[in-house]
Amino acid sequence: MNVLWVFAHPEPRSLNGALRDHGTATLRRHGHRVRHSDLYAMRWNPVAGPGDVAHDPGEPLRLGPATEHARATGALAPDIRAEHAKLDWADTLILQFPLWWHGMPAILKGWFDRVFVQGYAFGVHDQQGRARRYGDGGLAGHRALVVTTAGARATGLGPRGVHGDAEDVLFPLLHGTLFYSGMDVLPPLVITGADRAGPAERADAAARLDDRLTALPAAAPIPYRPEHGGGYDDDLVLRADLAPGRTDLAVHRT
Repeated sequence: MNVLWVFAHPEPRSLNGALRDHGTATLRRHGHRVRHSDLYAMRWNPVAGPGDVAHDPGEPLRLGPATEHARATGALAPDIRAEHAKLDWADTLILQFPLWWHGMPAILKGWFDRVFVQGYAFGVHDQQGRARRYGDGGLAGHRALVVTTAGARATGLGPRGVHGDAEDVLFPLLHGTLFYSGMDVLPPLVITGADRAGPAERADAAARLDDRLTALPAAAPIPYRPEHGGGYDDDLVLRADLAPGRTDLAVHRT
């Protein structure tokens, strides 16, 4: 595989940094190729705006169409073009970050805001003019694995935990971003109790990561329902005969 590992943690000596280095070595030991986007080390600018598209300040900015046009004409900011080149090279994306306030750090959200632009990751259409999204899209053919750490204990991020089930907490990223743009999304690896991890817990986390990386090429993705698979009506609402009476996020799985 060609793996792009996007890392969003400010401290390379952290548990996250150790897992990133360990995981990279594991992938390379198995013959895979790895490139990195270490967002804090890169001093990544997370703010999408007119500088991304060489926008004329005298005109109103419509960021979606502007980024699509800039990409088509080669006018996107160089740092965005560099990330597109990495994604084009990769067939697998690993996203690693600490879970902060039930979401990703702002710098990683800003990576998505600036890199997953219209006409590239979304806003693409098939030959019938239908939007390609939720199981199809500009990044179809890529696999994605989220690796995240949390200070919470495992039970607190379980099905009845006070924080919410981990996959529900990550649903906006897993389903609303990665699956939306066409990727095959693998179940996330969530390392809990990260703030209190001692040598034994760190070794266990590294072993769990090894297991996931070893299985990465053939692991089954989360079975989300594709938009154009017949499960949704014209208003994009799940058919009444599928998961009847339920409204939880798991209804979007087959």
